[in-house]
Amino acid sequence: MKVAVAKYTIDAPASFDVFARKLSAWLDEARVAGADLAVLPEYLSLELAATFEAPVRADLLASLAATQEYLPHWMALFSGEARRTGMHIVAGSFLQDTGLARFRNRSYLFSPDGGHAWQDKLQLTGFEKQAGVIESGDALGVFDLGDGIRAATAICYDSEFPLPVRAQCEAGARLLLVPSCTDTEAGATRVRVGCMARALENRCFVAQSVTAGDAPWSPALDTNTGEAAIYAPMDAGLPADGVLARTEGAQHWAVADLDFEALSATRVRAQVAVDGDWPAQFRPGITRARMARFSR
Repeated sequence: MKVAVAKYTIDAPASFDVFARKLSAWLDEARVAGADLAVLPEYLSLELAATFEAPVRADLLASLAATQEYLPHWMALFSGEARRTGMHIVAGSFLQDTGLARFRNRSYLFSPDGGHAWQDKLQLTGFEKQAGVIESGDALGVFDLGDGIRAATAICYDSEFPLPVRAQCEAGARLLLVPSCTDTEAGATRVRVGCMARALENRCFVAQSVTAGDAPWSPALDTNTGEAAIYAPMDAGLPADGVLARTEGAQHWAVADLDFEALSATRVRAQVAVDGDWPAQFRPGITRARMARFSR
């Protein structure tokens, strides 16, 4: 499977049609590169807040409420693009109203037959908690991409938590999809380290997309940093630094061929086998730490 991850530049589209044309052009780039799956970044739907008047787009709650009118168009757009391009598409994330002015950060995955599945973000960042209108998801999913390949989604901060991702991998996921959005170098580093750690622990590939550029009109997309990348475990037969592909500068997409059979085969010649040794953490004597005393 060839996977493309976006370093997606945030703009200020004047209408949904302008946004749709931009997305179509971006996805064409991934298609021409031969991608079977394209991953767009977290908070993608908030770019649509630019279509509203300044007081709306400058207010997070108002912009979240306003963009709900675009959800049916969003679903139709990405369903159509998946059919047109023949790719699976991770449509970043849409902050979706669940009722009573509460929103879930939901990432839709569209298949080439036009179908879709989704994963909600589980862990909220400080910004999301302080907003007071975003709520966490409460379930994990794993997606069958065909040809025996299973994938799972961990939205941005979720990639920093090992146990939910481990549960997804124990359910068969060998590709972790990470749509992300970070506004500081520290935040970008945390997500990058989380992605690399999840690849190492679970002997899986990790595909991370990012937002890029500045959007001073948006309280959520104001500043964006980081590079899109595709990671593998740091083991025999795989890159020593764990990086299969990474964007640089103004590059839109990082693209890599993922060989899942070769990934599984590395277990036989593994230098370390964190995925296989994982259960050893749960031995009774080491599940809890105790104060140790010095002896003479």
